[in-house]
Amino acid sequence: MTGAFLAGLVAGYGVAIPVGAIAILILGLSARAGFRVGAAAALAVATADGLYAAAAALGGAGLAGFLAPVAGPLRVVAALVLLAIAAHGLWRAWSARREVARAPAGRGLHTPARAYAAVLGLTLLNPATVLYFAALVLGRRDAADPDPAAAALFVTGAFLASASWQLLVAGGGSVVGRALSGPRGRLVTGLVSSALIAALAVTTLRPG
Repeated sequence: MTGAFLAGLVAGYGVAIPVGAIAILILGLSARAGFRVGAAAALAVATADGLYAAAAALGGAGLAGFLAPVAGPLRVVAALVLLAIAAHGLWRAWSARREVARAPAGRGLHTPARAYAAVLGLTLLNPATVLYFAALVLGRRDAADPDPAAAALFVTGAFLASASWQLLVAGGGSVVGRALSGPRGRLVTGLVSSALIAALAVTTLRPG
């Protein structure tokens, strides 16, 4: 059970840490409209990540009857998908190190409710996130015989990881937030995220 929660934490940080347009939008909202608005936007991102993690976990459970005969090859495929995501994240972080991030303007999002709804919608428009969580879920050794409690812990861990990171961005203000969103910060967070995802891929392939 603890393993599923920790796996969710690592997965959540892997997808949340790279600083892109949404993170910079959260930082801007927090700076202009206050921490409450920035925190609402941060929790919207975490909600979207949690929903995608739940969709992947439930999808894996729904396919459980078909997974048992191909559990070994499935883990290899899942690991390859994770490695591809890690490589793409690494390339994107390196190529964007001199670019200025372009974030949505965020005009009119001056209340927590509006910020939450708008950022949730923006984050849900990223289907690559569900592919990421699906690869993680289907690569787990219990995918062919899923435990609902373990799946719930995985989703909870992913949500808490995403929420803690996004709230750090929202609360960082001009110090932490600007450091993370600068060229060097974006490169470092991209490298950390790629390393975490690659480690998850290796764990997926590990025997036993």
